[in-house]
Amino acid sequence: MASTDPQALPNSIPMPGDGLDAARMPGHWLLARLGKRVLRPGGLELTRWMLDNLALGPDDRVVELAAGLGATARLTLARNPGSYTAVDRDPAAVAGLGTLTAPSATEVAAVRADAADTGLPTGSATVVYGEAMLSMQPEPAKRRIVREARRLLADTGGRYAIHEMCLLPEDLDTEHAKEITRDLGEAIHVGARPLTPRGWVALLADEGFTVTARRRVPMALLEPRRLIADEGLTHAARIAGRALRDPATRRRVVEMRRVFRRHQAHLSAISIIAVPTSPKP
Repeated sequence: MASTDPQALPNSIPMPGDGLDAARMPGHWLLARLGKRVLRPGGLELTRWMLDNLALGPDDRVVELAAGLGATARLTLARNPGSYTAVDRDPAAVAGLGTLTAPSATEVAAVRADAADTGLPTGSATVVYGEAMLSMQPEPAKRRIVREARRLLADTGGRYAIHEMCLLPEDLDTEHAKEITRDLGEAIHVGARPLTPRGWVALLADEGFTVTARRRVPMALLEPRRLIADEGLTHAARIAGRALRDPATRRRVVEMRRVFRRHQAHLSAISIIAVPTSPKP
C-alpha cells in the first residue's frame, strides 16, 4: 500500500542534486536534501485544495507533470484514481517515483520525460496537473507545457490544475516585477518567472482552457508555521537541525527566506483549476 505521508521516500533512492555542493544547488534540491518533502509554494494546504477541486475518482486517468519527490503523488494515490502516471526529467526523481504503489487497483507508472514533451498518447488523461514548475519557465516554455497538458487531456471531462507562485497586485510595475524575479533567481539558483493571477488565467485561456476555480494563499515556504504544518513538528525540527549543522546550507536557506520576506507583499501562491474550452484542433 502507498503511504499517504508526503514525507515518505525510500532511503535507497538517490536525491536529485546529489554531487552538487550547497552553494551551487538549486534551492528546491537543497531543501529536499535537508529532508523537506513539501516543496510547493502554497504548501499542503493548497495542494489538498487542488486535489479536492479536481474531484478525482476511480474512472480518472491522472498525469502529474514534474512529479518530483512524490509528495503529491501519494496524496493522489490515496484518492484511488483509475491510473496515475508521474512524469519527471530527473532520473533520481523517476527512480523514486517508480517505487510508488497504490492502496487500490490504481495502475501506477513513472516516465522520464520533459513536461513539454511527455510522449504519452493524445487524449489519454482525464486529469493533468503540475506544481511549482511553470513559475520557473520562460514564457515560450510555459506555453509548451500548458499545450502539452491540453494535448494529453480528453476533450470531455478533462481537468487541468496548476499550483504556482504569483505576483501581486495585478498591476504590479514591470520594473518591480523584474527586480523580484531577479532576486528570486539569485536566491534559489533557478530562473523564477511567476505571473500575476490575471496573467496565469490569460495564459490558460490562450492555450484552450476555461478557469473554473482558483485560490490564493501566502507564499510562506520557509516560515516556521508553514514548515510545521507541512512537515510535522518533529520532522521540521530535524530539517532545521540539519541546516544549522552545515554552514553553507544554512547561508543558502537564510538567503532564500530573506528574499521571500523582502518581497512577501508581492509574492503569493495560487492554484487554478481549468477545463478544455473546445475540442483539440
